[in-house]
Amino acid sequence: MLQVTRDRFRLAQVFTISRGSRTEAQVLTVTVTRDGVTGRGECVPYARYGETLDTVAAEIEGLADGIGRADLQAALPAGAARNAVDCALWDWEAKHAGRRVWDLAGLAAPGPVVTAYTLSLDTPEAMRAAAATHAHRPLLKIKLGTPDDMPRLEAVRAGASTSRIIVDANEGWTAEVYADLAPHLLRLGVEMVEQPLPAGQDDMLAEIARPLPVCADESCHDRDSLPGLRGKYDMVNIKLDKAGGLTEALALKAEAEAAGHDVMVGCMVGSSLAIAPAVLVAQGVAIVDLDGPLLLAEDRTVPLNYDAAGVHPPRPELWG
Repeated sequence: MLQVTRDRFRLAQVFTISRGSRTEAQVLTVTVTRDGVTGRGECVPYARYGETLDTVAAEIEGLADGIGRADLQAALPAGAARNAVDCALWDWEAKHAGRRVWDLAGLAAPGPVVTAYTLSLDTPEAMRAAAATHAHRPLLKIKLGTPDDMPRLEAVRAGASTSRIIVDANEGWTAEVYADLAPHLLRLGVEMVEQPLPAGQDDMLAEIARPLPVCADESCHDRDSLPGLRGKYDMVNIKLDKAGGLTEALALKAEAEAAGHDVMVGCMVGSSLAIAPAVLVAQGVAIVDLDGPLLLAEDRTVPLNYDAAGVHPPRPELWG
């Protein structure tokens, strides 16, 4: 039996990017029950890709009840619907076999990974205060993407003088704005910039200087995206909701690295159930951004463990 339900998780505070703000995470939870064993997965439908809770739920509900992971890859395109079902099937397979997902996938046992913590887009004063509050964290990610981002950059660095910093423009800059900001990003110790230009309008990245690594987010979904990134991006951001599940994410990671890209593993704002499979993909990558549960005021009953070592692999009660 395959079921899909809607869940909401309140955020600890308003979360803002260049495309808008939210106060809660709205997710779909998929439950697969067969032979008395239940597996679960979660996805976050994303309006940027034309997804809604309704459309994604309809995709899931249209699947054959006994579908397996192999057939699923062809039955649905890369996206949130396939992600939730794929991860639920992995969880079911692991519990049915009495093994862990990483063992079934032929992966080494995972360990904790240090994750970025995201500061949402706000006034420079508010972002400086947020940076100071989280200055103990080793890696901060700044949401930017407006023509007036220079004061925000300066404010965050002033608030967190020793943290490593990465920047996510969420497609919000033009080539001219990015070219003007790039020297200042370097001056302030920014290590990477994520999706500075809109997907589909990023050819200029192959023509202008890239003085610091540029990471493809909205421009990279699954393995089919990789040929179009050549010469424009140094890194790819793998998110399970874009790739369409753990199965494709693992394959994308291998092909991206073979093509010479560094890898970042990111997430949408969801619960620990959504992040748990991504911890497996995040092993050994250049940058990890799996802070979704840290932004919530409430989480799953059995949440992921975050501590000074980073985000830990999930307990089987949660997933996998």
